[in-house]
Amino acid sequence: MAQLVALDPEAHRHVRIDATRVEAAGATLNMVPVVLTEFLKLVVQYPIAFAKDKDTGQFVCVALFGLHDGENLFVDDGRWNAIYVPLQIARQPFFLGDAEDSTPDDPRYVLCIDPGHAGIRTDSGEPIIDADGNETPYLHNVKQGLAELLSGEALTRQFIDTLARLHLLLPMQLEITFENGETTEVAGLYTIDETRLAQLTADEVAGLHQQGYLAPIYTMLASLGHIYALIDKRNARDGRRAQAA
Repeated sequence: MAQLVALDPEAHRHVRIDATRVEAAGATLNMVPVVLTEFLKLVVQYPIAFAKDKDTGQFVCVALFGLHDGENLFVDDGRWNAIYVPLQIARQPFFLGDAEDSTPDDPRYVLCIDPGHAGIRTDSGEPIIDADGNETPYLHNVKQGLAELLSGEALTRQFIDTLARLHLLLPMQLEITFENGETTEVAGLYTIDETRLAQLTADEVAGLHQQGYLAPIYTMLASLGHIYALIDKRNARDGRRAQAA
């Protein structure tokens, strides 16, 4: 469990962030939650699906990195090999915590840092506080990413709730055989039920359009083609390991 502390310009003025180590820290994640505003960036390389949060049981949108728990096929030799790194990875080691004066009716947040994160350095990397005690462009971009996640969570929750109300969530059934003969079943993921989508009334479709939900629906469906790319990545990785053995 990360031990978060509030970011302090004086106490953390010598902290630097090694982006490569930040990305490498995600090497054992086979998926992370994502928000609607990321979809057009994610769809270039990642399958986007639904999964259930282990703590709440609620559906969340996720980007898939691998086909097994602990498998990230986008990290090679400690480097993230993708055009876009999802916000939940890129914003590390920074988090938003509840401020002391935060209330349910008036939530307030404070920027926190995980001092034990592998991406934190003092000798090299991106500075977060400049010589004058001001935040650097790097930290500014991180804060923008955190703000996007915060606002995006509510929008994504509304999107998912609407799809659930219209019975548009369908369990995915994936049975995969790799080139080395290994087989696996990928369970616990959901996608859009295309049959049910085609059965919606004109008013229901119009409602989805008015809410701006048709685009992310079709983006999610289109992204599933990247599952084949994940299989190719896994076959290539298995082949390299077999040659090295």
